[in-house]
Amino acid sequence: MKTVAICETQPITAEGLRSVVKDCPDLEFLRAAHSLPEGTALVREEAPDILVVDKGFGVQAVFTWIGNLLDSRVPVSLVVWGNTISEAEALRLLQSGVRGIIRKSCDADSMVSCLQAVAGGNSWMEESLFREPPGRNLYRRSELTPREQQVVELVEQGLKNKEIARELGIRPGTVKIHLKHIFEKTGVRGRYGLALSGMKNRGLLSLPPV
Repeated sequence: MKTVAICETQPITAEGLRSVVKDCPDLEFLRAAHSLPEGTALVREEAPDILVVDKGFGVQAVFTWIGNLLDSRVPVSLVVWGNTISEAEALRLLQSGVRGIIRKSCDADSMVSCLQAVAGGNSWMEESLFREPPGRNLYRRSELTPREQQVVELVEQGLKNKEIARELGIRPGTVKIHLKHIFEKTGVRGRYGLALSGMKNRGLLSLPPV
């Protein structure tokens, strides 16, 4: 049995999650907090296994709060949800240590899948957060040259073109050429989608079945 709590701007939405969780035999709902400071206190007092955090508190405020919370090494797995979440935000959240990302418009089954995956120690992201259908973005790393694979790995770490160039000892323009070839081979158009697809292909990120 894994315990779930929520830090949510809207009390009625928190009650919705309570209703979803109560029907899951392997999950138990603890309680809700309605501000980020309350969320910190909730984690310290109740020690939930999973905490669902509302992006509605403000993107930068949430990122700062996540960093402070995880820096304190509390044993909690975070799920972030919101009305809208971009690929860039999703990647940054995953790189910050968040384990689940889902939109508030999800259905109950998707929410349960997310919570159960995170409870099992996996990272999970809603399929619809990809700008392009993830099924089109699957590719074998063997299709990329060794240098292209290095570029993808550095993109996954969140490095910019100049940082990648410095790391590999090449020019930023050369990095752009490599990315162009990578996008052509993978069918992915943006660096954020590329990083997320790469994480999925390496087994670092789970998506619901297409």
